[in-house]
Amino acid sequence: MTNISYTNHSISARCEYSVVVPTYCERENLPLLTERIAAAVSPLGKNYEIIIVDDDSQDGTEETIADLAGKGYPISLILRKDQRGLSSAVLRGFREAQGDMLICMDADLSHPPEAIPELIRSFDDPDIEFVLGSRYVSGASTDSQWGWFRWLNSKVATLLARPFTRAKDPMSGFFAIPREVFAKADTLDPIGYKIALELIVKCRCKNIREIPIHFCDRQFGQSKLNLTEQLRYLKHLKRLSDYKFGRISQLAQFCIVGATGMVVDLMIFYLLLLSSIPLMIARALAIWIAMTWNFALNRRLAFSYSRRGNFLAQYGKFAVSCSLGAVISWLICILLARTITFFADQIFLAAIIGIIAGTLVNFSVSCVWVFGKK
Repeated sequence: MTNISYTNHSISARCEYSVVVPTYCERENLPLLTERIAAAVSPLGKNYEIIIVDDDSQDGTEETIADLAGKGYPISLILRKDQRGLSSAVLRGFREAQGDMLICMDADLSHPPEAIPELIRSFDDPDIEFVLGSRYVSGASTDSQWGWFRWLNSKVATLLARPFTRAKDPMSGFFAIPREVFAKADTLDPIGYKIALELIVKCRCKNIREIPIHFCDRQFGQSKLNLTEQLRYLKHLKRLSDYKFGRISQLAQFCIVGATGMVVDLMIFYLLLLSSIPLMIARALAIWIAMTWNFALNRRLAFSYSRRGNFLAQYGKFAVSCSLGAVISWLICILLARTITFFADQIFLAAIIGIIAGTLVNFSVSCVWVFGKK
């Protein structure tokens, strides 16, 4: 059971701004972060709160928050013992927050609290739905110790997010969103640490503003970014793609799997021939292995929702689906070549059209029959 501990009961139930900070082993940063947030937000003359959402760091975070609350800062703690992850921590904080404006920032002092008033002022334009503290707009900068690898990682991640938003820094963990916009979100199920992108997509934010910030390197603690988080980001992109583009996304994944299956097919066929396996047997084995590869990958990727289904039943249906697609591909190629003079001279084009038709048939049968949702 998740424990929730509010260490400052003097926080007003009615406040304008809620600053949510997800943490894990960030105790050393919290006193300075709290002081800087207070110095930035207090002059606005509005009630505010700081919510620390900690994933059971057991590093003294609880005592530090209690001490800060005792000094009069409007700070509270949500302590999570049964869940982990930056994105889910932010969502938990937003749902518990009292403010009309929800602000997210990291605890490592990389995001300047002094920019919070500018985030808030951006909403003076009533059309603005989401504001990002950006590293990549005019006037922004990053710490000189921010190495080329981190820069490249950020740029690649931003490029991969381009189908979902034209924002220049959707990877930013420093952003603000009005409660009424947050309330419009469809089911939120982020993976990893890119919660801003999840909210932009699921809240259908079209009018996004980016303000320049100076992104500092952390002063204490260690970065949580690793290979596991990067793989989670790719999985997150797949989920967002399925949500936003539906069947088109599924078809694209199905075709990508098919392309890898073709490579597997040719590699296995070549290796079997090198091993002096008879041609007919080698070709049959290569096709069967490639089909099995496609089935396993499609079950994992394009039709990931079906993994709880009966494996053998799905495998048998997929074999039938592939056979039907192959027959369709063959028939169309032959019919085009024999009935239309142009295709008689362009047999490879006829074959490509047949492959496309066969793939679409295979995909349709897979959606409806092989991996169909019940």
